[in-house]
Amino acid sequence: MGLYHGYGAAVDPRDGIAVIRTAVEHGVTFFDTAQVYGPFTNEELVGRALAPVREQVVIATKFGFAFDGTRSTGLDSRPGHIRATVEDSLHRLGVDCIDLLYQHRVDPEVPIEDVAGTVEDLITEGKVRHFGLSEAGVEVIRRAHAVQPVTALQSEYSLWWREPENQILPTLIELGIGFVPFSPLGKGFLTGAITTTTAFDPSDLRSSLPRFTEQARAANQALVDQLGRIAARTGATNAQIALAWLLAQHPTIVPIPGTTKTARLLENIAAGEVELTADDLAELTAAAEKVEIQGERYPEHMQRWINR
Repeated sequence: MGLYHGYGAAVDPRDGIAVIRTAVEHGVTFFDTAQVYGPFTNEELVGRALAPVREQVVIATKFGFAFDGTRSTGLDSRPGHIRATVEDSLHRLGVDCIDLLYQHRVDPEVPIEDVAGTVEDLITEGKVRHFGLSEAGVEVIRRAHAVQPVTALQSEYSLWWREPENQILPTLIELGIGFVPFSPLGKGFLTGAITTTTAFDPSDLRSSLPRFTEQARAANQALVDQLGRIAARTGATNAQIALAWLLAQHPTIVPIPGTTKTARLLENIAAGEVELTADDLAELTAAAEKVEIQGERYPEHMQRWINR
């Protein structure tokens, strides 16, 4: 996402392709994009970058937003719209089949059974391999899964957003559905690189998020400080500790940290080699429980897109 959307100006396409191909060279096989990233331009970049290694990787993209030209105007998961936009995604990605197709956000105007049934038809037609949901609640997950088995749920999960542990993760484990946490580094906050003095460009999503106000950042710093103490003790970085904690929560968790920089990419990949002891994990979890995280994840107009 961050190569074209959400965190300021888009990167030079050559640099974006270089980062993606470096990831492949270092063993990364799962790449996540969406129609709304850009919109549209991120799918094109991912398709170009992965074309030489298409058979070695899994490509996930998403449907579910309406567009007025190149501007998103809200949710739309009507079956006809799903079909039309999936055809566009196939073209932009330069592929015959999308490996994992997510509904980007649950559309309250369209029964989830209709959505799952449409994806089921696309799977039968060979245009999609697997069905996924994003930010869906337990009831929606179960209803969708009864029509077309859900392969993965993508929702936010990290040391500073642990709500999925209450109901979502147990349901996924019960049903055999994988979990793909986005923002596993708290949109960069858990790395320690963001402080109360950090200034965000107006085009950066974080400039409008309640959790990234100066006051919230000051209150939430205690969790970052604890990460830093364990990182210093183990010789890892904050980011690596945060990712290692997440990976340790269950074997079916596959986090998707995003970056525009090769150095950060390699740092994130190395988190897979970090082994936290049971005491380390307990200490991190206890620290997260002690810090009363300040600020909502999203402003009100975005909160209503999250199904609970």
